[in-house]
Amino acid sequence: MSQPYQGRHRQVKTSGRTASHGSGLTRAIRRPAVTSSLLLAVIATTAAGYQAADKRQTGSAAFTVSTEAIAQANELSDAQIEDTARLAADRNAVNSSLAASQEKDRQAAVAAAALADKARREASDKAARDKARLALEAKKQALLTNAQSDPRAAARALLSEFGFDDSQWGCLDNLWMGESGWNYSASNSGSGAYGIPQSLPGSKMASVGADWQTNPVTQIRWGLQYIKSSYGTPCGAWDQWQSRSPHWY
Repeated sequence: MSQPYQGRHRQVKTSGRTASHGSGLTRAIRRPAVTSSLLLAVIATTAAGYQAADKRQTGSAAFTVSTEAIAQANELSDAQIEDTARLAADRNAVNSSLAASQEKDRQAAVAAAALADKARREASDKAARDKARLALEAKKQALLTNAQSDPRAAARALLSEFGFDDSQWGCLDNLWMGESGWNYSASNSGSGAYGIPQSLPGSKMASVGADWQTNPVTQIRWGLQYIKSSYGTPCGAWDQWQSRSPHWY
């Protein structure tokens, strides 16, 4: 007795639920494909289902997946993994290079800002020093211009030209007060000594300036030069002056 015809898409019982033979393939296709190997496994499983059905119904030859297809799928899967790894490595390398370049630029900017700030400070300090120097020079020039009326102030301003600090001023003031009373035209009729430092003879001061007879500054410069070469300092000359009688240096 012949069996009733049953179509290829008949319902079959599967663990308490019904499903068509094509539902496995449908679900596999609807799922996201992760790799070629996974897709191949789904195809092989579905093909096995068709093979069993065909054997029951028609007795035809089994559907098989070739080893070449499996190898190709594996190769594609490996290639995808390698490509993903390479892209990730390239992206990391680019990010690292960009970060290094940005850090280098940042450090260069910080260094440039520091140099600019240093240059500004140095320029400001130099301007302040120049201003102070010019002010001191102007004051000194004014003192020298008025040396006839105030030779003591001129002499004090000239100490530094010969390497003397202000601690030597008291000794110099006492020395030349005792010699000439700070009178640029003072003349010793007995010895011929002349001027504030009482140069003997007075014409020696011409080595500093031809105006030695009337310019206190010329006399003071000659006197300080003489003190430095003969006694070292104004205080050294003052000590010698006091130790001699009559006084001289």
